[in-house]
Amino acid sequence: MNIKRFWIAVLAVYILAQLTGYLIHMVMLGPTYESEGIKEIFRNMEEMNSKMWIMYVTDLVWVFFFTYIFVKGYENKGLLEGLKYGIYIGLFIPFVFAFQSYAIYPLPYSLIFQWFLYGVIQCVIYGMVVAAIYKPKEVSTSEG
Repeated sequence: MNIKRFWIAVLAVYILAQLTGYLIHMVMLGPTYESEGIKEIFRNMEEMNSKMWIMYVTDLVWVFFFTYIFVKGYENKGLLEGLKYGIYIGLFIPFVFAFQSYAIYPLPYSLIFQWFLYGVIQCVIYGMVVAAIYKPKEVSTSEG
């Protein structure tokens, strides 16, 4: 494993996760979260902000394993490998999270579907970034 490339990929995906998470949840879905009938389900902003460190830590753990699993199965097939990996993980994690949330919480289907769709898009982007950054260490062959 190329440790340096691995950690660069983890850092890049973590930064992307924070940026895309902000864009999706604060900008695109923010008004939905503030609408009547939905805002009562979530914690108030003050309480949420006091627990944001949990989001940062869990994002870091998630990104670490997202990258680690990619690296362990690395096949050197370029961006297409990252695209496929992103789709697989997107159908695995955001799909399960979104639709289980729909079964548990009284949230509108349109919001759940957006969580799923945006989650898949995020995973595809992350997969392509990891594929673009990660390259295994060159094995040096020396004649002796």
